[in-house]
Order: sequence, then C-alpha cells, then structure tokens
Amino acid sequence: MVFSSLPFLFFFLPAVLIVYYAVPQKAKNAVLLAFSLLFYGYGEPVYILLMVGSILLNYAAGRLLGRFDGDAKKRKAVLIACIVANLLLLGFFKYASLFVSTVKVLPVFSFLPDPQIALPIGISFYTFQSMSYVIDAYRRNCAPQKNLITFGTYVALFPQLIAGPIVRYVDVEQQLQTRTHTAEKFTNGTRLFLFGLCKKVLLANALGALWDNLKAAPGTNTTLAAWVGILAFTFQIFFDFSGYSDMAVGLGKLFGFEFVRNFNYPYTADSVTDFWRRWHISLGTWFREYVYIPLGGNRRGKARQCLNIFIVWGLTGIWHGASWNFLLWGLYFGVLLTIEKFGLLRLLQKGPRAAARLYTMLVVVLGWVLFDFTRLADMGAYFGDLFSWRNGLVSADAFATLMTHLPLFALAVVFSLPTARRAFEAWKDKRFWRVLEPVLGVLALVLCIACLVSSTYNPFLYFRF
Repeated sequence: MVFSSLPFLFFFLPAVLIVYYAVPQKAKNAVLLAFSLLFYGYGEPVYILLMVGSILLNYAAGRLLGRFDGDAKKRKAVLIACIVANLLLLGFFKYASLFVSTVKVLPVFSFLPDPQIALPIGISFYTFQSMSYVIDAYRRNCAPQKNLITFGTYVALFPQLIAGPIVRYVDVEQQLQTRTHTAEKFTNGTRLFLFGLCKKVLLANALGALWDNLKAAPGTNTTLAAWVGILAFTFQIFFDFSGYSDMAVGLGKLFGFEFVRNFNYPYTADSVTDFWRRWHISLGTWFREYVYIPLGGNRRGKARQCLNIFIVWGLTGIWHGASWNFLLWGLYFGVLLTIEKFGLLRLLQKGPRAAARLYTMLVVVLGWVLFDFTRLADMGAYFGDLFSWRNGLVSADAFATLMTHLPLFALAVVFSLPTARRAFEAWKDKRFWRVLEPVLGVLALVLCIACLVSSTYNPFLYFRF
C-alpha cells in the first residue's frame, strides 16, 4: 500500500518539501530518492527490493552501453538482455496468474497451483520508464547516466511513480542535472495539484460510487440505468486518471520538474484517432516510439501497417491488466483505428463536426464496458442492458437516480471541457481573481479533506496498472 491521502497531505509531503528545500542543490536528488523509496515501500517494504533491483539492472545496462560504445554486437546484446529481463520481471508479477489460469484449461496442466502474487503498484509505469532510458541510450539519443543517485531518482520519483505519466528519460535528462525553483513554478504546481485533487476526490469518487452501484448486477438494469451507469464510469475514469496526472505534474513543479502533459480534453475528440492523441498521451507516445515505429510503422505497405496497429493495440490493452477483457478492449480500438486510417477518418473530417464527436463519444463509452468488466458473461449482460428493453426502458428508481445526479453530471461535463481553463486564462490577471482564487483554493482543500475523512471510498483506478 502507498500512503493514504491524509497522511500524505499532512505529513509526508510537508516533510519532503522542508528537507528538499533545506539541503544544497547537489543533495536534492538524494533527498528525492530517499523519500521516494520510503513512499513506495510504505506498507509493502518488500517491493523496495524490486524497485532497487530495477534501478540497478537498468543503470548497469546503461553503463555497459557506454563502455561498449564502439562494439555494435555487444551493445545489441546488452539491449536485448535488459529488455528481456525487464519484461520477465513485469510478466512474472503481473501476468503469472493469467498465464496459469489460461493453461490450466488444458488437462495436462490442471495440476498447476494458482500463484498468489501481489502486484507491485506502478510496476508497469516504472518498467516502461526504465526501458525507455535503455533504448534511448542504445540509440544514442541520450548519454548513459553515470550517477546512480540521479538515475535512481528518475526511476523512483514519487510524484508520478505509481500512476504516470510515463516520463521518458530524454525529456528530463537535463532537469535531473539542474532545474530551476521559482515562486511562480511553486504556485503553479500547487494550483495544479489542488485542481487534480478536486477532480479525483469530488468528482471521480462520487461518479465511481454511482457506477459501482449500477454495475453490481449486470443484466438487471433498465436501459436508462445502464446508460447512466456507463456514463458515470466514463467520467470517473477520466477524472480519476487525469486528476492523478494533474497532481503528479503539479508535484513535479514543486520540485522543479516539468513533466509532459498526459491529457488534452479527450472527450472533445472528433475521431478515435484524435481521442488517442489526447488520452494518456505519455503511453501512446511510448508505444509509438518504442514499438510501432521500430516495427515499421506505416512505411511497409498497408498490410504491414494493419499488423503493426494490431500488435501495438493488443499490447496496449494487455498492459492495462492481466485479464483478457483488456486485450479485447485494445483490439477493439485497433479495429476502429484501422477503419479510420482506411477511409472513415476522411469522411469524419468532411462531415459535421458534431456528428464526428457523437460517433467518437459513443464508441469510447462502449469501449469502457469492455475495459471494466473482467468477466465476459457480465460484459455481455451489461451490453444487453444498454441495447435492449428486456428490463424496461425507464423505472422510477432509475429516473430518480438520474435526477439526483444531474448536478454531478453537469459538473463532470463542464470540467471535461476546456471551459474552466479558458475562464482561468481570462480571469488570472484580474484583480478580483487574485483575491478570490486563494479563498476558493482553501475552500476546495477543506472540502476535499472533509470528503476524505468522512468516506472510505477512495479508489485510484490506475494504481492496479
């Protein structure tokens, strides 16, 4: 377990900030590394060893790549060995149970025991970060890092350690050596952190509670209740993940880092292609740079491009979790992206933008059904709720649920659009806003704390990845 929210806000974060700003520049990375390992190991100290092992493995690979700079064969051998080792670690901890449960279908393997392996939080994120460093060092896009403390800070950095964004080494190489700390950057970081906290605590948690209630018995919902439920999850997963990404980027600013943006209003997309340029941008960038382009991208003909798309999206799906529904979800988007690349995208661009956005939102919403139901029977039952009237179109309970949650849905729509950012940009230099913003910030923080104190429901969806 990582730190729960309140101890993190009131003890851990103030402590690391005080020590970080008290020490000289040359010691700041060491402070961040020490606190990051403490953060990661809280409740799961055994997995500090896994984190340290990952750091040492990829650091050593980088040093060997530097030592064998003139020997192409040895460099390639180091790269392959390091990638295989990383993937074996990820595969063992994340996919061993899925592998065993799948092969046990065959009588010859029925004797295998089910492995009880706890998933180290954030292993998918820090494994991909480490691999990006080694691959970029092999490509000579960055110099191998000689300082173990500096490299360890990059891998273990707690703001984005457990749920992204996936920060590539080449994007922060210079910042790891030297970075600026200004009052403006600190203020912007605090603002962004608080905004992300509000998205998570005030919106995602409330929407998630509604979704958990409506999905509990798939096959029994009225059509209206089913659509209310999946729309609740559609907004929950956005505010959960984008809220955490905002907090991570905001925390990075507190320590002088500028992390990549991970979301760009994905629910305003006018195609699936556009959606995936806006959703989880760091993951999309990783698969494009380290899988799709090395496979040949779109340079080897249409048939090979289709194959590359399906490989990438199959991997993207299974990256999200050790369950076959994630593979199905990834392949679903692979099909849609292929259809768009071979003609549909041009039609969408020529037609009314409202129609393109409606199509995109519909297929994305349906995709979230594939994403959240791990049992195929439950998934099929819920699709039945959405598209049949077998349980009725509307019930009094479903209508009451919708009316009760209309204000929450209205806020979700507003904050999933660029409306709030545009208002802030228009008001930020106004005198009234300079007075009002701190007051609103304090009220928002108090409200978040009150919600965290009064409720035990505070899941982070992407912690499991």
